[in-house]
Amino acid sequence: MKGFTGFPQKGRLIRVPAAFFSELLPVIDTLAELKVTLYCLWRLQQKEGQVPYLRRSEILADQVFMSGLGPREDDRRQALQDGLERAVARGTLLYVHVQGERWEEDLYFINTPRGQAAVEGIEKGEWTPRLDRTTPVDVVVERPNIYTLYEQNIGPLTPLIADSLHDLEQTYSREWIEEAIRIAVERNARKLSYVEGILKRWQAEGRGEMQQNDPRRFISGPYSDDIEY
Repeated sequence: MKGFTGFPQKGRLIRVPAAFFSELLPVIDTLAELKVTLYCLWRLQQKEGQVPYLRRSEILADQVFMSGLGPREDDRRQALQDGLERAVARGTLLYVHVQGERWEEDLYFINTPRGQAAVEGIEKGEWTPRLDRTTPVDVVVERPNIYTLYEQNIGPLTPLIADSLHDLEQTYSREWIEEAIRIAVERNARKLSYVEGILKRWQAEGRGEMQQNDPRRFISGPYSDDIEY
């Protein structure tokens, strides 16, 4: 093991939001996600400009950081991909894919009000990060699939759960599923049956009826048998 000589008396500091320690650190469950999250927090604070973002190619080019992700090149790339996907699925990072005529790039923003505004501006066509000013670009804002969202927020993905999630995709919109998962997490009801119960009730009564704070609102009535609470 390589020893660490200690922090210098004076040196450049970075800001780590308190929510990282109180909300993210307890639930991050892989070393790759932890390393990637901390790295992005550090690198993005070195950026200049109103809308800082980090390119995947920049991370890959950082040989010191990449060397800590695995013994072989393939392992390091896979660990980076896994860490980024998990950070996006968890909501730590926001992800945008930008493609020009002869190139493409993945961009990552920290999920802050400024980062959210930047991604919203991209979606609305109000702002485009031009990595190559000579070529117009196509921008795709991609979000993690529901299988990743489930695994990151609810629990392990088994074949039966994967089949159930596939069925949900055929019945409900992606936005509804994402919101139902978010509500299940907020109310510490991390079960697929709870998510399904929310969706069924929205379908029957309308989504607007469910914006109440009492978690038992989701488990009473004709759909209570579908939910284990």
